[in-house]
Amino acid sequence: MQPFTTHTGTAVALRRSNVDTDQIIPAAYLKRVTRTGFEDGLFAAWRADPDFVLNRPESAGASILVAGPDFGTGSSREHAVWALQDYGFAAVVSPRFGDIFRNNAGKAGLLAAEVDAKVVAALWDLLERQPRAAVTLDLHDRTISADGDEGRIEDSFDIDDYTRWRLLQGLDDVAATLAHSDDISSYEEARPSWKPQTLPARVSDPAADPVAP
Repeated sequence: MQPFTTHTGTAVALRRSNVDTDQIIPAAYLKRVTRTGFEDGLFAAWRADPDFVLNRPESAGASILVAGPDFGTGSSREHAVWALQDYGFAAVVSPRFGDIFRNNAGKAGLLAAEVDAKVVAALWDLLERQPRAAVTLDLHDRTISADGDEGRIEDSFDIDDYTRWRLLQGLDDVAATLAHSDDISSYEEARPSWKPQTLPARVSDPAADPVAP
């Protein structure tokens, strides 16, 4: 997972509220056994409409999604975050997120920036006039900004301290655990041998393993 510090990119105005994870990626697209390749399922039902915002030429290459309140509610599927990332989004901006989606986003490296509703409205208006306007998210300062034809938009966004720290460091769950590898090793060495153990996975040679098929 790459560290997230500051990101500048073009944005897409998703003028919808209460976007749940089934709308973000329908269940029919969840059958992959890897965590990549979900971009085709992103907003699949809506993308069937030629006029949907992601189908517009000016949305090509956008890396920031500006959505209405209650984005990412519904089921706990991590695939909703993966689909957004696979499509190319580095951040989602909304007045309010589903709790599980927000947590999944932080663990996967997608910034879920919670802003005041007036900021979303101002960005939507800007993107209506200037679809290719650049938007900047500064995680260090927790600020969002954009320069438009009617002046500068700038405000703060909310993110909890722990998720912010993990994004700045580029730590997913595995990396966060491995950061304590010395402590884990010390504990394992001092742990009484009579207590239950989890043994390392065995990689055997099928030709030498009598129980191998």
